[in-house]
Amino acid sequence: MPGKQMSIDADLNAGMINEHQAKERREKIEHEADFYGAMDGASKFVKGDAIAGIIIVLINITFGLIIGVAQLGLSFNEAIDIYMRLTVGGDGLVSQIPALLIATATGIVVTRVASEGNLSAEVTKQLFRYPTLLYIAGGTIFFLGLTPINFFLTTSIALVLVGSAYLLSRKTKLEESTTPEEVDESESEAMKSPENVVGLINMDPIEFEFGYGLIPLADSNQGGDLLDRVVMIRRQLAIELGLVIPVVRIRDNIQLNPNEYRLKIKGNEVARGELLLDHYLAMSPGIEDDELEGIDTIEPAFGLPAKWITEETKDDAEMSGYTVVDPPSVVSTHITELIKRFAHQLIGRQETQQLIDHLKESNPILAEEVTPEPLSVGDVQKVFAKLLREQVSIKNLPVIFETLADFAKMTTDTDLLTEYVRQSLSAQITNDIVQGRQQLKVITVSGEVEKLISEHIQQTEHGSYLAMDPDTQQKVIQSVSENVENISLQEETPVILCSPTIRMYFKQLLDRFYPQVIVLSYNEIEPTAEIQSIGMVKVA
Repeated sequence: MPGKQMSIDADLNAGMINEHQAKERREKIEHEADFYGAMDGASKFVKGDAIAGIIIVLINITFGLIIGVAQLGLSFNEAIDIYMRLTVGGDGLVSQIPALLIATATGIVVTRVASEGNLSAEVTKQLFRYPTLLYIAGGTIFFLGLTPINFFLTTSIALVLVGSAYLLSRKTKLEESTTPEEVDESESEAMKSPENVVGLINMDPIEFEFGYGLIPLADSNQGGDLLDRVVMIRRQLAIELGLVIPVVRIRDNIQLNPNEYRLKIKGNEVARGELLLDHYLAMSPGIEDDELEGIDTIEPAFGLPAKWITEETKDDAEMSGYTVVDPPSVVSTHITELIKRFAHQLIGRQETQQLIDHLKESNPILAEEVTPEPLSVGDVQKVFAKLLREQVSIKNLPVIFETLADFAKMTTDTDLLTEYVRQSLSAQITNDIVQGRQQLKVITVSGEVEKLISEHIQQTEHGSYLAMDPDTQQKVIQSVSENVENISLQEETPVILCSPTIRMYFKQLLDRFYPQVIVLSYNEIEPTAEIQSIGMVKVA
């Protein structure tokens, strides 16, 4: 019971099941517990009844012999013949056969509690699966016929069982003698059916493939814990992003190099890397140590210079200030960062509807005010995707839908709605970026650049976009590059601050060159946050 309850809680936390499914499983466990308790009581009753029957038989035999010899004057052999027959036949079998039947029925029913099949079908399958058992049962019943039990009746039953066993044996031999060519032909015919062809086009949202040299990562028998790590990753991202990440399909691929792996999102490869299972990855603290022996490489998640080192040099690397991690941690971090980066591709209309249904459980009026009117599920999905594209969590559904309910009456432009939602989530965005630091160091955008961007915004019936000439774009990008490089040298996260009217267009301009740079508007920063400008984007 405790283990099953913990399993349900783990699946619920990992997002593999919802609250309704978890409730159904818990009710099923309760029914099983009640059933087992009832059958346990019945089994104890049968056990007690059987023991009592044996004691009664012994008492009847003992006192029957005493009465027959002492009172009726029978010889010892005559008393045994009469009272033994009467006791065993009249009392022993009459009381023990029902107990045997109840015990057998209890065992059959208890062993199939967890099964979802039909009871009669499963009992028939288990009894007639092995013909040898029927041969044994038939022989046993035949030998019982040599006792005072009716010989004709037992022989008839034995013949039926033996005949059934013979027919089952012939059927099994025919199935085993089926040639591989016939099996291949039947399989090829099955593959021609439309159902099997349709199954071939199914695509997994997330696929993790690896070469045969990395099989120990996922094989629990060899100490691999990748499957458990993936469950924890999905749980962690559900908490951070507010999105239930689809199940990650993990499999080996002989087309990859032995130590190579790759991650695919909706069938498209987004990254690949290489692991050395018998090494550790040592990431440089900023000062290279030429004396540290290892294989030069690049840390896959963040692109940092690193070295693959052996276990013997692990302690030396840690003493030198290197960050040393094992291969499972390397690949887990890589998977986590990639899913974060491509989370906007993982949320579709179906996932959006699930989030809306989840909101309806606690805020039904709020959800109904937004969808299906004035916004469709597709419109809400676009807002979610735009937020996730810039690493903004969508877990605060009430605030998001409150904002959509307020502004969807004025516009259905998902770009503008996203900007309004971002401003409503200013406290969340500020906390995620500041993360306990006393000051937030930012790069500001000059008034000249903001004016240029505002003048080059084109309005169309399908939305608005930035139409700036290539030379001006190049100058702006060059200024951003210089400022980002300077702030990176100070080991700070690049954050650009601009006015709300151009934030969206400025981010679109940078996405092709610096997709990881955070672009915020003044309305997305809490007044309590202390800001320090350490650079400015301007046109030279």
